[in-house]
Amino acid sequence: MMAPTRWGIAGLGRIATLVAGDFAHVPEAELVAVASRSPRRAEDFAGCHGARRAHGSYGELMADPEVDAVYIATPHPQHHAIALAAIRAGKAVLVEKAFTATLAGAEEIVAEARARRVFAMEAMWTRFQPAVVRARELLAEGAIGSLVSVQAELGIARDFDPSDRLFARELGGGALLDLGCYVVSLAQMVLGTPPTVSVVGALEPNGVEGAATLLLGWEDGRSATLTTSLHSPMPGSARIFGSEGWLELPPRFHHPRRLVFHRDGAEPEDMSLPPLGSGYSHELIEVGECVRAGETESKVMPLDDTLAVMSVLEQAGTQLGVSWSEDASVEV
Repeated sequence: MMAPTRWGIAGLGRIATLVAGDFAHVPEAELVAVASRSPRRAEDFAGCHGARRAHGSYGELMADPEVDAVYIATPHPQHHAIALAAIRAGKAVLVEKAFTATLAGAEEIVAEARARRVFAMEAMWTRFQPAVVRARELLAEGAIGSLVSVQAELGIARDFDPSDRLFARELGGGALLDLGCYVVSLAQMVLGTPPTVSVVGALEPNGVEGAATLLLGWEDGRSATLTTSLHSPMPGSARIFGSEGWLELPPRFHHPRRLVFHRDGAEPEDMSLPPLGSGYSHELIEVGECVRAGETESKVMPLDDTLAVMSVLEQAGTQLGVSWSEDASVEV
């Protein structure tokens, strides 16, 4: 029996709370430390989730000798500095999506991790959900024939508020980084990296995008139509079409509990494939297995795929007149 991977969490918001709850479903992982810029918040979070140590700065977490891996759950523009500090401290990193605020920031993290041979992965939990794993298996088997297109939508209904993280420019707000990463990652997983990216969208009063629809194209005619919005409660479904059938990931596709296999001339096959715990457990398992095996990247969520997705998001933002920047003020 190998010792469990010892985890620290940097950034203690809503997603960090959900991830912390899933450690109970992963015997090979142990939450040992948490960090926030607020010492009181770190202490409260550690007490609620059984972490042994609470750090009042991200730098203290990176210096903690009992931490093997760090889950980074701060706002997008802060991922860059914290991930680099963790990698330079020799700690594996699981970086919440979107991976960074900019493609250049993502490229720097990837280059540093590869140069130092430290494990790094984007926390795109979708790829590890049992229903999505089964969909990948069916695609590899050619179950729906030649791939034709992907359609996906993901939206929420919020009133514009520039102080809300979802809309705040300085926190990487907007539909693309928050929701677009999911639809683009799904299309990239299925069809590969698109040569062409087109987008239409709508901007908020402060210049961030409240909605965006992307058309991704490939030279052989394959395509992906992807829609995101901060002002529409879209169902969050996804469909993968082939020449002989199609796969449906029912709402919400980024953490589905079912997969429906449609074949031409046959009754749909509805498969119940619920996640373990809240669904974050699967990415924790992946990181632990890779680290214990001495791997520096995941084969399911490789860093090149993350860079491809960040490139698409940045191209879409540029076309809409939106740009993002990394937060250089983060203290680590």
